[in-house]
Amino acid sequence: MNGAMITQNGTEPQGGAMRALRFQRPHASVPQFTNSPTMIVMVGLPARGKTYISKKLTRYLNWIGVTTKVFNVGQYRRDATRSYNSFEFFRPDNEEAMKIRKSCAIAALKDVCDYFTRELGQVVVFDATNTTLERREVILGFAEENGYKVFFVESICDDLEIIAQNIKQVKLSSPDYKDCDKEEAVADFLKRIECYKMTYIPLDDNKDRNLSYIKIFNVGSRYLVNRVQDHIQSRIVYYLMNIHVTPRSIYLSRHGESELNLSGRIGGDSGLSPRGAKFASALGTYMRGQCISDLKVWTSHMKRTIQTAEALGVPYEQWKALNEIDAGVCEDMTYEEIQEHYPEEFALRDQDKYRYRYPKGESYEDLVQRLEPVIMELERQENVLVICHQAVMRCLLAYFLNKTAHELPYLKCPLHTVLKLTPVAYGCKVESVFLNVEAVNTHRDKPVNVDVDREPAEALETVPNHI
Repeated sequence: MNGAMITQNGTEPQGGAMRALRFQRPHASVPQFTNSPTMIVMVGLPARGKTYISKKLTRYLNWIGVTTKVFNVGQYRRDATRSYNSFEFFRPDNEEAMKIRKSCAIAALKDVCDYFTRELGQVVVFDATNTTLERREVILGFAEENGYKVFFVESICDDLEIIAQNIKQVKLSSPDYKDCDKEEAVADFLKRIECYKMTYIPLDDNKDRNLSYIKIFNVGSRYLVNRVQDHIQSRIVYYLMNIHVTPRSIYLSRHGESELNLSGRIGGDSGLSPRGAKFASALGTYMRGQCISDLKVWTSHMKRTIQTAEALGVPYEQWKALNEIDAGVCEDMTYEEIQEHYPEEFALRDQDKYRYRYPKGESYEDLVQRLEPVIMELERQENVLVICHQAVMRCLLAYFLNKTAHELPYLKCPLHTVLKLTPVAYGCKVESVFLNVEAVNTHRDKPVNVDVDREPAEALETVPNHI
């Protein structure tokens, strides 16, 4: 028999008749929402951060495994008119424009239905102002007719400084104001807001008490939550109550090169190599150069991250959730040894690296669920340095950069390199800083041949060099 086969209790089965008894892995414990699809419906005047919330919420839900898509009605309007829309277009007495805007909302709702039925999506975010009772009644009627749940997210802001900052950072770069003078654009947009104010009716705590919603006041200074129906709505509320817009930076770094890295072994709990210790010192110098007085430092419970943090000379917090992916029976093995002893497992992992679970270990899918509390706390905090591991760093990076489950396991997170993440309007700016301390390469690309019966050389063609 070519390589060992593993049974449920970890022993090797005897005889050809037992070949089918390879290790059976249960499915990962990811969120499974079998109830009705959910529409998250944004409500609020322009420049209240609705699109910012929509994009962040969509990114979070997709990251935890809930298939979600944003439908931005403003984009439907731009596609329909294909011309510059001044504030006059948004006047409530502009009947022709009102017809266009209504038809765009209906077109978006039809696409929502297609997404749920054809693409089997679980959640949509309907990103529009939805400031009138009439528009919300249309949405509620559409949802009831199709059996969808509705959760409203209303962003209310009367802080003029926040509104001005949002207009400056986001709205002036909108396609609506392409090639426009900035001062004229600001003036026009403020008039647009006044047009919406004429017909804006906020969700009413009494009249709308049967609806499910969260009201967010002044980007998180206060919240009002009403009638949360299910688990997914509970997750949405928890997430929205943790995000903030305070300027900050998040630093992601792997530990310094470890002794097991040198020999190409995965997992384990070895200490730093001499070059790893040199990197730890360089990391301390780099972080001091950032001049951050309130920096938080987080590590895993493993030696190599703790030893890296010790060199910084500052307090640090250990998170078990930041421990490297559990490779189960393959811990401390090289890729060559895994191919030799468990060739089928090696091939199965290459076929679906995100969902593959090591025997008696974890998958990337499991790891994402384990890291959700870390993400929540990162959203709450300001400046944080996370010293972690390759698989962990990939999961965290995938969240901030909105990478798919297919892309996540192959993100490049080299040793001795710091990634500085700075949240910007609708995404995240990334700076990669190599600290000039050489280290082994631990990145393995997906090989061309992922068949179970492939030759060992084909299985090992992308394994990086090691001692």
